[in-house]
Amino acid sequence: VQLQASGGGLVQTGGSLRLACAASGRTFSNYVMGWFRQAPGKEREFVASISRSGTGSIYADSVKGRFTISRDNAKNTGYLQMSSLNPEDTAVYYCAASFRVISSTQRNANYYDYWGQGTEVTVSS
Repeated sequence: VQLQASGGGLVQTGGSLRLACAASGRTFSNYVMGWFRQAPGKEREFVASISRSGTGSIYADSVKGRFTISRDNAKNTGYLQMSSLNPEDTAVYYCAASFRVISSTQRNANYYDYWGQGTEVTVSS
């Protein structure tokens, strides 16, 4: 499956952005989806994951209550709604998909088979 992330940009502290991840090539609903991010000089970290059906989701503690992951399998697209953004959220955000994950969601990046190219989010103070 090919993934294309979009929606990043420059936003002020307290603002919102919605990232999208368009999938093509395979049946999107067969894949667990995740969002990860990598800030300058830091390692990639887990942000959120959503089950194949969209009924289950998990979040990193740092974004819980501010970010919402969702998906529209009919449109082969996943989303990450980000609110109350702060400068610590500045990073390149990557969407990822996993076919082999047995559980409904997954925090570990090593279990993801396909990755989008990343979309940059910058939050100014």
